[in-house]
Amino acid sequence: MDWSIQETARMTGTTSRTLRHYDAIGLLPPAYTADNGYRYYDETGLVRLQRILLLRGLGMPLNRIAEALEGTSDPIEALDEHVHSLGRERARIERQIAAVTATIARLEAGEPLMAEEMFDGFDHRKYEEEVTQRWGQAAYESSAQWWESMRPEDRATWKASVDQLSQDWTNAAATGADPESDRCQDLARRHVQWLRDVPGTPANDPDGDMDGYVRGLADMYVSDPRFGANYGGTEGAELVRDSLNRYLDAHVDS
Repeated sequence: MDWSIQETARMTGTTSRTLRHYDAIGLLPPAYTADNGYRYYDETGLVRLQRILLLRGLGMPLNRIAEALEGTSDPIEALDEHVHSLGRERARIERQIAAVTATIARLEAGEPLMAEEMFDGFDHRKYEEEVTQRWGQAAYESSAQWWESMRPEDRATWKASVDQLSQDWTNAAATGADPESDRCQDLARRHVQWLRDVPGTPANDPDGDMDGYVRGLADMYVSDPRFGANYGGTEGAELVRDSLNRYLDAHVDS
């Protein structure tokens, strides 16, 4: 069965103008064009349109959507990935709803607000594009699924441990600690263990390039001020890098 452009627009909640634009840019050509100039779409076209609308709903620009569509030849596999992504998005939105509802309840009751509770579900996609570019979509998907599956109290505990590690590095740098000292080598051990505990990273993969991954991160701490700020600035980032490199030299087979 084929569907006219008007029927397709009505079924999908889009417009004929949008479908004509998708055709003009090569994103969604019709199955054929009738003698009267009407475009018609078959089942394959509808599946492709469903994927386009799903990716648009996730905020992806049309040029990236085109790349994603061409990069996957199996529509069933692609749709299965979309289902998983939508499930994670649904879980995030549900947490946001619960967080906002809890805020309303506390305000109405005159109770103090809880910051961790208020912002649950708001920030896990902050570095999605960067993680995907550096380590691949699978790394991001695995890490996101792990993060979203955690209970709020577990996420709070994990954040606290990471914050403590960053503070300990900052304190070590402030006192002029040597990268080879027991203090810094113990911090390096904790740092590597933290990276091992995050699913989707080469550190978590038994067959992954643990050595190359950690050394690459260590260099990034120094070159990227956003990460260096976690350790008190460039001097702290350099201490982390040098300490990690010495730890890897002693404990990890390259």
